[in-house]
Amino acid sequence: MGVARQLYQLQEIDLKAESDQQGLERMVSQLGENRAVVKARADLESAQKQLAEFGHRQHSAEWEIDDVVSKVKAAEEQLYSGRIKNPKELASLQHEVELLKARRGQLENSALEIMSQVELTENNVADLSRELEKLEAEWQQQQQRLSVDIEVLRSKLSELEQKRRLISAEIEPRATEVYERLRKSKGQAVARVEQGICRGCRISLPFSDLQQARSDNLVPCSSCGRILFLP
Repeated sequence: MGVARQLYQLQEIDLKAESDQQGLERMVSQLGENRAVVKARADLESAQKQLAEFGHRQHSAEWEIDDVVSKVKAAEEQLYSGRIKNPKELASLQHEVELLKARRGQLENSALEIMSQVELTENNVADLSRELEKLEAEWQQQQQRLSVDIEVLRSKLSELEQKRRLISAEIEPRATEVYERLRKSKGQAVARVEQGICRGCRISLPFSDLQQARSDNLVPCSSCGRILFLP
């Protein structure tokens, strides 16, 4: 087998390995927390805190209503007990009862608003919980698929490395040095020749280059300097 063909095969392995390595790095970068899941968790936590705050306000409002109701009951018992004879005291007590009842009405209206907010927030928490559960399930499946794909790709890279070692062992060191130098400077060191054209620079080759390329030796393209390979 000619050295140009050997180097072309080596390049095919290197290009495949580079592509697989890039794919592996992309997959590895997708492991771990997902931004959508993180956001969903934060939204749910925020809604739960809001629900707890509304619950606290509801309990406070209910406690205050109970307190005012007790005061109204006590004041009305005293008002209608007949024990108070002084008209001014009766008028004052009546006014106090009216104020307490007005306060009770305000508190009850406020409590109804809070109850409505609690109900809305409970529904929001339920929706966010379902959304988070869905996203986490999808994320878990994605992570499992990624883990499998990563292992498959790592296995392929290991096989490519083994093939590379076997081919490299058959190539003379001087040719390998030229190949590595061109690969570093040009990305691809070996260019196929198709219909008299170097596929590295896409320029038609002179007849002399084509004749030399048929020898399958280290023949550089006179235009781009890549090693010519004539299949």
